[in-house]
Amino acid sequence: MSQHVTPHAIEELTPRQRIYAIVGASSGNLVEWFDFYIYSFCALYFSAAFFPSGNPTTQLLNTAGIFAAGFLMRPVGGWMFGRIADRYGRKNAMLISVLMMCGGSLMIAVLPTYAQIGTAAPVLLLLARLFQGLSVGGEYGTSATYMSEVAQPGKRGFFASFQYVTLIGGQLLALLVLVVLQQLFTEAELKAWGWRIPFVLGACAALVSLYLRRSLTETTNASERKRKEAGSVATLLRDHRKAFITVLGFTAGGSLIFYTFTTYMQKYLVNTAGMDAKTASAVMTGVLVIYMCLQPVFGALSDRIGRKTSMIWFGALAAIATVPIMTALRGIDSPLMAGVLIVCALTIVSLYTSIGGLIKAEMFPVEVRALGVGLSYAVANAIFGGSAEYVALWFKQAGMESNFYWYVSAMCAIAFIVALRMPDPQKSGLLK
Repeated sequence: MSQHVTPHAIEELTPRQRIYAIVGASSGNLVEWFDFYIYSFCALYFSAAFFPSGNPTTQLLNTAGIFAAGFLMRPVGGWMFGRIADRYGRKNAMLISVLMMCGGSLMIAVLPTYAQIGTAAPVLLLLARLFQGLSVGGEYGTSATYMSEVAQPGKRGFFASFQYVTLIGGQLLALLVLVVLQQLFTEAELKAWGWRIPFVLGACAALVSLYLRRSLTETTNASERKRKEAGSVATLLRDHRKAFITVLGFTAGGSLIFYTFTTYMQKYLVNTAGMDAKTASAVMTGVLVIYMCLQPVFGALSDRIGRKTSMIWFGALAAIATVPIMTALRGIDSPLMAGVLIVCALTIVSLYTSIGGLIKAEMFPVEVRALGVGLSYAVANAIFGGSAEYVALWFKQAGMESNFYWYVSAMCAIAFIVALRMPDPQKSGLLK
């Protein structure tokens, strides 16, 4: 049974109740991101089915373009679901978002190929991705807000880090499914029909999550949701513009480097370092397990040293280390050393990802919190995170691949400057 509580009552929740709420919200987050990431990981097998071209880089470029298009719907999703969450409750918004993701995955699973229906195939693929992008655009802000509000004060960094544990877990689960399929089927079978299996699994898992989310505890009360400012973009941009711009600033670099060393890295190892696709998948699986485990560690660290300090260290280290790590990976011939280098990069990224949702939630008041978190994140993520693969492949095709490394480094330097200048969100008192 779901229960309605006031913000004061939330403070009285037992640790066990808080953990249950975190797990409930996280289950949907995991499914959402599994469904979204499986597209990227399976692209090596289905890109030719929708974009018949003899050049593998061109096929991946087209597929990455649709991946980026899915991100362009995120600001719309961030606005729409942020408004729903602030006006009608976090729980309702999370139920709708996971249901939409289910529909998008099922659509991709049954799509005819280019050989069957011609240009309509990539168009329908694009529509499915836009639908999923809308869903994920709403999922991040709503779940980040919910988990921040239900987390125990003093341990919010630790509890809120589980948003990225499940986000990475969804990515990891997508990779694990792909590794299993690679063992069960030949490359020809995977390209012919095997790539559809993960999308079917994702749609089924979404239904399970829908059931689990029905029991979530709501973290807002009726009086807060009925305020005229609730879910208002005008109020957000007028009264909280500085916070909005600050989140845009550090999310741009944070999301760009995150997608560079996660979703794009598998393609980079295959397409640039010349690694076998199965070996690259195995390397990334091991890397993501370690990365996932790092999130609670760095979340707890932020409770001790402060969120602003974590962000400053992230920006500085990421700006310095990106170019050397990417350059070394380009000529790597040892899968183990490749894994070590990627883990080093993602350890730095963990300073941001472990508290990414929480630090945003701490910057906005309750009536526009879900909207502020979701929309600011979605805009920056759509422009910089979603385009990471496309920009990287474009530089590679143009013969200037190393320029992409400097681009990522520059955006992280901007995140460093923003972190230095922003007020300490933990001292704002906005997140009670």
